[in-house]
Amino acid sequence: MDLVPKKHTVEQVCTPQALADDPVLVHRFYDARRAALATVEPNIAHHALARLDAAWPGDLLVVTQNVDDLHERAGSRRLLHMHGELRSALCAACGHRTPHDGDLPPATPCPACGARTLRPDIVFFGEMPYQMARIEAALAAADLFVSIGTSGAVYPAAGFVQLAAHYGATTLELNLEHSAGSGLFDETRLGLASTLVPEWINTLLSSRQTTP
Repeated sequence: MDLVPKKHTVEQVCTPQALADDPVLVHRFYDARRAALATVEPNIAHHALARLDAAWPGDLLVVTQNVDDLHERAGSRRLLHMHGELRSALCAACGHRTPHDGDLPPATPCPACGARTLRPDIVFFGEMPYQMARIEAALAAADLFVSIGTSGAVYPAAGFVQLAAHYGATTLELNLEHSAGSGLFDETRLGLASTLVPEWINTLLSSRQTTP
């Protein structure tokens, strides 16, 4: 889903300074995105990844830059949101996270500490993505790294392919078009995620079943 409508700039709604300068605008912006999320359903690629999650016996981790809950609704469990989640609120005072649907007005009290500092649990531009240590450990241990539908231009995620390759992983890109980092992958396949992802997963699971 489109996180920043054309009527708003990133600087107006997606930075810590924006939250400090105009909390009403920022909260209303994410309230609208949260409401819009209720009208969206997981697609074929989400369901295919959930099927892989259920069928794959070894280690697997889906790291998403998206802030929606479409992976969860499709059934994925081994999942990490590096840029936060729309349906979560974060206390800026104590760090407590709480599931949250519906509107989140400014100065909503934290259920853990009572401070009126709840904000959208979203990584704003300029903030560190979540759980980077866990992501880097997974990349170091991976045999296969697959990038799906990304521009390859936003760091630190754009550097994941290099880190995985450094530790010996095979790297595969599934994308609608060549990304900024396509040349770093062992293989790039171009097309719709709704086609490429199920095809790749079917092949992966079939090869496992036929391996003695």
